[in-house]
Amino acid sequence: MNNLKIMAINSGSSSLKFKLYEMPAEKVCVSGIIERIGSPEAQFSINNKTKTLAIKNHEEAIRCLLTELLKQNFIDELNEIVGVGHRVAHGGEFFDRSTIVNKKEFARIEQLGELAPLHNPVNAMGIKVFSEVLPQSIQVAVFDTAFHQTIPSYNYLYPLPYSLYQKYKIRKYGFHGTSHQYVAKRAAEFLKLDFQEANFITCHLGNGASICCIKDGKSFDTSMGFTPTDGVMMGTRSGGIDPMIFPFLEKNLLLDVNKIEHIINKESGLLGISGISNDFRDVQNSARNGNELSKIAIKMFVRKISEYILSYTSELKRIDGIVFTAGIGEHSAYVRQQICEQLTCLNVKLNKQKNNDNDKLISSKNSKVKVLVIPTDEELVIAKDTYKLVHNLVNV
Repeated sequence: MNNLKIMAINSGSSSLKFKLYEMPAEKVCVSGIIERIGSPEAQFSINNKTKTLAIKNHEEAIRCLLTELLKQNFIDELNEIVGVGHRVAHGGEFFDRSTIVNKKEFARIEQLGELAPLHNPVNAMGIKVFSEVLPQSIQVAVFDTAFHQTIPSYNYLYPLPYSLYQKYKIRKYGFHGTSHQYVAKRAAEFLKLDFQEANFITCHLGNGASICCIKDGKSFDTSMGFTPTDGVMMGTRSGGIDPMIFPFLEKNLLLDVNKIEHIINKESGLLGISGISNDFRDVQNSARNGNELSKIAIKMFVRKISEYILSYTSELKRIDGIVFTAGIGEHSAYVRQQICEQLTCLNVKLNKQKNNDNDKLISSKNSKVKVLVIPTDEELVIAKDTYKLVHNLVNV
């Protein structure tokens, strides 16, 4: 058995993104996404073909996916899938690498749901359902936080009583680790650098967004913190704000903690300022049509990202590159241009045509710092880590 079928899963609250790989060849057999889970009009897209179905929950979505894989002959039988790798948002201090999930690990992932309430519960749900539907397969968790476990204590601690860290592990954890690590490695390969000696500032910009300072191939600092809400302004998340706003809201608007949490996670960011949408494309179109709040939202978004990039330059003796990735980072030439215009003190200069074409290297020849656009592939990272862990456990 030379080739193994490995499934990479990214579970969202109402979505299930999937890729089936043949490993170690890294061949994608099939990919797609199930969206609007829980709706009578859920969208099931597989290899760019979409149909509308009524899908009640994640278990039904997974069963529907596996039925479709059999029906379209992507697999002959379910036990061909020997491993399922799951993106898990929060690994706390328990997990500094990907791991096979047994009862103990699953309990830890559920426990950490308190630190990532929008993510870990649905990640755990995906693991649970696949364990039940594919009992012969090995479940693997790939943690967003693992890459950031190299951040030094003076960067991950908050200026709070140290006892709060000791007792409750309140500290910066960071997220999007698989993406930051992947694009930095690809950038090092492209620039013919030794990754273990490379310094990058990576910008994962999507509905969720984070910036990472990578020093000698390791995460040295990152914008997201104790939860994925901290850092830069995002689609619906506020990013870092004055913490005294929360007790102010509680006292003056008589809001409980759940309502405040909902505001900062679901009603803020680009959506909160623009009043239009959490989708940057909608906000940008609105700004072009003269909406002042949309213009302000974009300026705030760009400014925060630029601030983090500039702050991280003080941590690095040299910068081998600034890397843009994820939905906005990969596709919005406008955002990249606006951010880089804020970096004139670094002598960052873009090649306008290459930037507009979303080329891999978009900086001009006379730019002091190279600027790159590297498409992220978190699913490939998940599949590779899963393969490493399962191939010795099966009959190969």
